[in-house]
Amino acid sequence: MIELVESIIIHGAITSGMYALLAVGFSMIYGVTEITNLTHGCLFMIGSYVYFFFATPYGGIQLDPFLALLIAGVSVAILASVIYRLSLDPVVEDPLSVMVVTLSLAMILQESTILIFRSYRRRVPSIWEGALEMLGKEDFLVIGSVKTTYSRVLSALFALVLFAVLLIFIERTKIGRAMRALSQDREVAMLMGTNVKRLSMLAMAISALFAAVAGVLITSATGGGVTYPQIWTGPLFMAFAIVVLGGLGSIKGAFVGSFIFGYIENIFTLGIDPFMSEFMNVPKGATLSTAVIMGTMLVVLIIRPKGLFGKRVELED
Repeated sequence: MIELVESIIIHGAITSGMYALLAVGFSMIYGVTEITNLTHGCLFMIGSYVYFFFATPYGGIQLDPFLALLIAGVSVAILASVIYRLSLDPVVEDPLSVMVVTLSLAMILQESTILIFRSYRRRVPSIWEGALEMLGKEDFLVIGSVKTTYSRVLSALFALVLFAVLLIFIERTKIGRAMRALSQDREVAMLMGTNVKRLSMLAMAISALFAAVAGVLITSATGGGVTYPQIWTGPLFMAFAIVVLGGLGSIKGAFVGSFIFGYIENIFTLGIDPFMSEFMNVPKGATLSTAVIMGTMLVVLIIRPKGLFGKRVELED
């Protein structure tokens, strides 16, 4: 029992840290522009493919994993900026049109990826492989009685560091304060001379950067270390559920929601699901975690319709 609790605590923290990186980008773009960006999952997927292209022999050049990660983040950020300028900016005032456009773009990006890389599963190497080889260490780590990998732990810590960097950027920089002002009152920000289009494009780029980095960290450190064109639906669902629970546009809410869902997932995966499989004649691999995540989100929304952190946006927090 003690080993199970330790496993849930450690694996829950690892999962939650990486979910936070995934959700914060989705929350940020909504906070600044009020766009529900349904391409967020595809940006996650494209980031993992760009990284795969540059970090493996597949693309003809095999770069250092950290350089490949940087290229993936920057290239996806540029792509997202172009997407915003050409297709989202004209319809930004119409939420329904935004959802239709972003969902259509997601399908286009998925099919384009299939044309380029085919639909095979591709192995995504960990960004920590080279460093571990230099140190002469295997990608295996024991914390207490819990077995995990260096890749998972380091990726989760890296995700939390990036999350902290974003908070500092929002709180301490002039551009970050302008984004906060835009999120709080769009009309007043425009009257004060804020370049709304430029800030919105920048917010989209930062959101996409975080999605791409999350795509690399999560696909390389979990789930067998593979990516494929249809992988984007799971991350989109999780990011959407997290930010709705925490409050759309709330970075604090994205962080708290990530830990709530990260621990729910691990409680069921490590504790309840094996019990159900063994004693209740439930097929192995079946899980209630998704249903409980959705149920938790619905209960919170019934009690607090705007989520845990009920303001329209809380970039200032």
